[in-house]
Formats: sequence, C-alpha cells, structure tokens
Amino acid sequence: MLLTAFPAGPLQANCYFVASGPGQPCAIVDPGQQSAEGVRAVVAEHELRPAAVLVTHGHFDHMWDAKQVADEFGCPLWIHPADRHLLADPMAAISNESAAMLREQIGDIDPSQFGEPADVRDAVDGATIEVGDLTITVDHCPGHTPGTVAYRVDYIGPEPVSQIMFSGDFLFFGSIGRTDLVGGDHAEMLRSLQSKILTLPDDVVVLPGHGQQSSIGREKQTNPFLLELMA
Repeated sequence: MLLTAFPAGPLQANCYFVASGPGQPCAIVDPGQQSAEGVRAVVAEHELRPAAVLVTHGHFDHMWDAKQVADEFGCPLWIHPADRHLLADPMAAISNESAAMLREQIGDIDPSQFGEPADVRDAVDGATIEVGDLTITVDHCPGHTPGTVAYRVDYIGPEPVSQIMFSGDFLFFGSIGRTDLVGGDHAEMLRSLQSKILTLPDDVVVLPGHGQQSSIGREKQTNPFLLELMA
C-alpha cells in the first residue's frame, strides 16, 4: 500500500494520498488551500493515477483546491450532500470575523474560482468507493459540520493494522473537532463519536485533518472526550 501526505496552506491541513502501490489509481483526500502544486508533485513522484477526490467536510482548508484537482485529473469528487453547497460558497461555513482574517492573509477572494467540478458524487453513510484494488467506506460523522464524513480503507502491509481512517476534523490526536463554528453541533458530535469511533477495533489507524496520526485504541485510552463517553 502507498500512503503519503503533506500539510498545505496557512492552517496546515493534511492532504493524503492512498493507493495499492506506485503507478496505481489513487484517492486524494482533502486537497485544501494551496495544495494543488503539492498534489501534482506527489502524483508525478509516485506515477499515480488519481481516481477520486475525497472531501471530509466543506471547510476551505480541506477543499479549497478540490474542484481544480478533480477537474485537472478528470476524476469524481466525493462530498456529503449536507456540505456540497460549500464547494461553490466556502465562506458560508465561516463567521464574518474569520472571513475577514482570511482576506488579510490571502487578499480578496475571487468567488469565480469556486464551484462544482464536472463530476460530484454523494459521500453518504455506508457508501463504498472503488479506487483500483481498494474499497473505501464512508462514515457520516456530523458534529463539526453537518456533512462531515470519515473514510476507511483496509490496510495492506506488514503492520498489525486492520484499517486506515481519514478522519478530517472529526477526530484528532487527543481531541475532537470544534463545534462552535457555523453548522457545528456538540450533541451531534458526541453521538457520532459514540456510533462511529467507539465501535471500531483498537488497531484502526487514525489520520486526522491536522496534526499527527493516532489509533482508535490510543484515543479510547487517552482522549478525554471518548473517556467521558465510555464512562
């Protein structure tokens, strides 16, 4: 299995690539702000054939370049229907104050650069996405945004790992996603953690939208939000 990533943009959102090996079809997870050049470099380095762009949620740091990448490589973009409108209007998901801070960083935002790519597909709960020899499963995990999803894929390799989970801003190393942003819902987040995280095996590796990787077992043992739920 080929698995690689790089952090992109001012918020250092992780952009991931997963394939059965070099030269194979790959999925690109969360090509966010200032990621397009890095995406091209990784694809060229490993001779990958992009077959899907997977968006965990509609915040700009995770999907800013998603349309560009999907159209450039001619592959479908997967996003939950509840966040789909943010492809065309990412500012709708942030406060006026946050939008003003963003404009200070990058200047005026041209709304014409946003929109839906040629092929958009619904990443609904339980959907499966075929990428070469890999089958990726969608878990709808509302709370951070109404359309937040995680993507799980069976691990292929020597490590004692059953699956890899791309968790976006749903679950982090030692923490969980914010619920005080537009569309956030803390009670919904707790329900999602209960149904989508506590039910998974401990050996599932968690690759979050920001920061370092973890595992379900580690989070069950040390994450204060999960410990409170289990109590």
